[in-house]
Amino acid sequence: MGEFAPGDAVTNSRALLRYALPIESPEMRKIQKELEDISYDLRGSKRWNSIRRHVKQAEKNLTLRGDRILAAVPETNRTQANAIKADIKTGLSLLNAAVDDQDKSAIWNNRRRLLDQVGQLEELMVGEFPFTVPEDYAGLPQLRGRATIELQTSQGDVTLVVDGYNAPVTAGNFVDLVQRGFYDGLPFTRADESYVLQAGDPPGPADGFVDPKTQQVRTIPFELRVEGETQPEYGNTLEDLGLFNSLPVLPFSAYGTLGMARPNDNVNGGSSQFFFFLFEPEMTPAGLNLIDGRYAAFGYVVEGQDVLKRMIAGDTIVSARVLEGAENLVQPR
Repeated sequence: MGEFAPGDAVTNSRALLRYALPIESPEMRKIQKELEDISYDLRGSKRWNSIRRHVKQAEKNLTLRGDRILAAVPETNRTQANAIKADIKTGLSLLNAAVDDQDKSAIWNNRRRLLDQVGQLEELMVGEFPFTVPEDYAGLPQLRGRATIELQTSQGDVTLVVDGYNAPVTAGNFVDLVQRGFYDGLPFTRADESYVLQAGDPPGPADGFVDPKTQQVRTIPFELRVEGETQPEYGNTLEDLGLFNSLPVLPFSAYGTLGMARPNDNVNGGSSQFFFFLFEPEMTPAGLNLIDGRYAAFGYVVEGQDVLKRMIAGDTIVSARVLEGAENLVQPR
C-alpha cells in the first residue's frame, strides 16, 4: 500500500486485506492495482478507454510475468495457483468483452470476481508464518493466518475477516474468545454515530475476559505492524515510538475496521472489548484520522456494513462463530 498518498488511501475492506498480505510479488501487485483502479473510472465519467488500458495492462503482466508469479508461490501450492492463474486469464477476457459492450454492471461483477481470484492466488504465495511472536507473549493464543467470523446480531449478520499475519496476538485473542462463546449474548455498549460501535464488556465487575485457569483478567499487548517492517511493534503506539509519519499495514480507513479497545491510561490493557470504526470520509479523511497508530486494528468487516449503520447501544451479539480459519488458531503451550 506504500504507493498510495494519504488522499488516495484505500477504503475498501477487501482491498485492504489483499494489500496487507505479507508477500513479495510486484508482478501480482501490478495486476491487482490495475483491477483496483478501474473503480475510479467507473465511478467517474465511465472513461471506457482508461478502463480498457487497465485491463490490457493486467493481461500483459499476466502473460509476460506469469512464470515469475508462479515462482513466488511455494511449490506445494503451485498446482492450485496455476489453476487460479488460468481462471484470471479467462476472467480478463470476459472483462474485456464487458468493456467493449460498455456494460457497467458486467464490468463491476467481473472485476469483483477477478479481484477475489487475485486475492486467492496471493494468499497461496504466503508460505510459513512470516515471523515469531516475542517470547513475552507466547502464553497468549495466536492466529497464524486469517479467520472469517460471523456475528449474528439483533439487527442482522455481519461477516468479518481477522488478520493474524499482521496482528497474531490480537486476532488470536479474539478468535479464542469467539470459540469459547464469550461474546454470545453480549450487548453493544457504545454506539457513536460516524465514530465507533463497541462491544465485548462482560457482565459483572471485570472489564474483560477472566481466564478460568488464572482467575485473572487476560490482557494483551498493543500490537501494530508498520508498513515496511517485517513484524509488529509491541507495547508502544506510533506516537510513543516517534513514528509520526508512518502508516500501519492495517489502517482505520474502511467502514467497519475492527479495532481493539483499551483503557486510555494503559496501552497494554486490552482484553475482550473491541469496536468497529464507523469511517466517514467527510469527517475523517482516509490516512488522516486520529486513531491510526493509537489503537490496534486487526481486521475488517467484509459483509454487513449496512447492519452496523442500524446498530444502537443495547443491541446484542446473538452469537459469534468461526466460519473459516479455525485451524490457524494456535493455543499457548
